[in-house]
Amino acid sequence: MHSFDRMGRKVHYRLDGPEDAPVLVLSNSLGTDLRVWDAFLAALPGQWRVLRLDKPGHGLSDAPAADLTIAELAEDIAALCDAYGLRDLNFVGLSIGGMIGQELAATRPDLMRALVLMDTAAKIGTPEMWTTRINAIRENGIVSLEAAILERWFVPAFRKTDQFALWRNMLIRTDDFGYTACCAAIAAADLTESTRALTLPVMAMAGDQDGSTPPDLVRATAALCNAEFHLIENAGHLPCVEHPKHTAELIAAFFNRI
Repeated sequence: MHSFDRMGRKVHYRLDGPEDAPVLVLSNSLGTDLRVWDAFLAALPGQWRVLRLDKPGHGLSDAPAADLTIAELAEDIAALCDAYGLRDLNFVGLSIGGMIGQELAATRPDLMRALVLMDTAAKIGTPEMWTTRINAIRENGIVSLEAAILERWFVPAFRKTDQFALWRNMLIRTDDFGYTACCAAIAAADLTESTRALTLPVMAMAGDQDGSTPPDLVRATAALCNAEFHLIENAGHLPCVEHPKHTAELIAAFFNRI
C-alpha cells in the first residue's frame, strides 16, 4: 500500500506495471474505491503502467475536512503524476472520475494524451438535487440511500449475483462526509465550455440502463468534444464492473489506434 500527503490528508494509491509501459490512469466513481477497476484490469489487453487512487473519504484515503471541488480532485492526480514524472496519460474516468479527467485535460494538457469518459458528463444533475442528497446523507448516513444508489449502479440481473453484496458493502463503508464532499464538487461543476474546447482524442461510453448519467446525457457530452460514443448493452452506471472484458477491449483498441 502507498500513500501521499495532500492538503493535510493521506491519499491512498497504487502504481503497477512496467515503468516503460504506456501510462494508464483510472479515476473512480462516487462511492467506490480503486477496486472498481480490478476486473477491468484483469481483462485489459497489453501491458500498462497503471495509476489508481482513492478519492478523499473513499477506500483507504483520509476523509477531507471540508467540501471539495473538481479542481482539487484533479490536482490530487496531477501532484501524483508530477511526483513520479508520469506523462502522456491515457486517462479513463468513471462518473465523477470522468469530470476529474475533463478538468485535468483542460488545466494540465501537458499531462494528457487521451481521455475516455465512462458514464459521466460535463454537468451532472442540478445543485438542488445534490443538496437534497447531501442533506439526507449528513442527517441519516449513506445507508439511508443505498437502495436507490445501487439500483442506478447495476441492472436487475447483476443485483441477484453474489458480487452484489460486496459492492453494497463498499458503498455503505464509504465515509459519509467524504462522499458528500465529493457530491458538493459535482454540484458546483459545470465543465461544458472547457470540455467543448478540448482538442485531445476522447472516447465516451455509457451503460444503456445507467440511472445516474443516462446515455443521452453522456452522448451530449461526447458531442461537445467530438468524441466517439459507445452504448454498453445490459449495463448500469458501472459497465467496467458488469462488462469488464467488453469495456477493456473497447478502451485498449481506442488507445492503441490514436
